Amino acid sequence: MNYEVPGVGEIEIKVIVLDLNGTLSVNGQVPDGVKQRLDKLNELGIEIVLFTGDQRGTAQDLCDDLGISFVRCKSLEEKEKAMGNYDSETTAAIGNARIDIGTFKKAKVSVATLQAEGIHAGILEHVDVVVPTINDALDFFIDTNTFAATMRM
Repeated sequence: MNYEVPGVGEIEIKVIVLDLNGTLSVNGQVPDGVKQRLDKLNELGIEIVLFTGDQRGTAQDLCDDLGISFVRCKSLEEKEKAMGNYDSETTAAIGNARIDIGTFKKAKVSVATLQAEGIHAGILEHVDVVVPTINDALDFFIDTNTFAATMRM
């Protein structure tokens, strides 16, 4: 997906890397509307990948249900290393925790979600955008006007 951002130029996103706990799910539950947004992003040509240590042991089944990829990463360092498998110029990251700093550092665009499980204050220096929910984060990438308005110079 290509975004034309005033004052910045074109930003292309081909992959979005998600965190699980506190990001894709809240207290172990995927919020209503997430599946539809993930389907829309796939239709737009964006690959969705979940990086997680799988604290609750549900990640593979969840990814199968949502039609997204799963990469097991148990630490910030593992997430940062796994990001090396993706082009940092076309990969975005969405997360909420200190462990996500590894993805944020290697992403072209990084988004933090502030949901019921909270947000680690240390990530703020590593993110471009903060949104209230996972649905808002996914909508940010679906709506080119929202993306451009938020990322413009």
